[in-house]
Amino acid sequence: MSRWVLVAEDERTLGEMLCDNLAVESYHAEHVTTGPQALERMARGGIDLLVLDVMLPGCDGFEVLRQLRARGDQTPVLILSARSADQDRIRGLELQADDYLVKPFHLRELLLRVEALLRRRPPPAPGTDVLRFGGNEVDFRAMRARCHDGQEAELTATETRLLKLLAAHAGTVVTRKRVVEHLFGSSAQRTVRTLDNVVLRLRKLFEPDPSAPRHLHTVRGLGLRFEP
Repeated sequence: MSRWVLVAEDERTLGEMLCDNLAVESYHAEHVTTGPQALERMARGGIDLLVLDVMLPGCDGFEVLRQLRARGDQTPVLILSARSADQDRIRGLELQADDYLVKPFHLRELLLRVEALLRRRPPPAPGTDVLRFGGNEVDFRAMRARCHDGQEAELTATETRLLKLLAAHAGTVVTRKRVVEHLFGSSAQRTVRTLDNVVLRLRKLFEPDPSAPRHLHTVRGLGLRFEP
């Protein structure tokens, strides 16, 4: 089963070159060029390893790593940096980076380090689809979640389908009509309260303050929006 690698590198040519060479090694590779883009993509889940440049615009690689670990994301991280000073290496390791490679580097060495890090991390079970956001982790296939407060919970089929639909359209409004049809079918006679109860349950699980949601937003008169 192919593994997914995210390359966060502001030098577009280098980032694209790394993705091309990762693809040759049978990895799926994606490229982003800023710190906020890296955080947003990681929040959507499905990444097995992050190759992280330190000098990223928006927020640097160290800040990206700090935020990932703060929200409970333990995805392996290989830092790339032109900084070779001991204090930079120490800072990366203190922030729980898994490896640190100084630029310029030998491509074969990077690929071997990627392989070694992924070898330590067991691949997900076939068909597993994992979403991570705000310290929460949802396994859609198993319909289970590990929440930001450490609680583990089982999800109903309806809760799983709603969360997966919203996550697939993260940052955009999904109309209430589309949500109801997706969950209950176009001919289903379901009350507004039925959907509201599902949303309320998800907020109780995944929001630190369900009354002031960060992730599951109701857009009055339109529908729902998920913000990782």
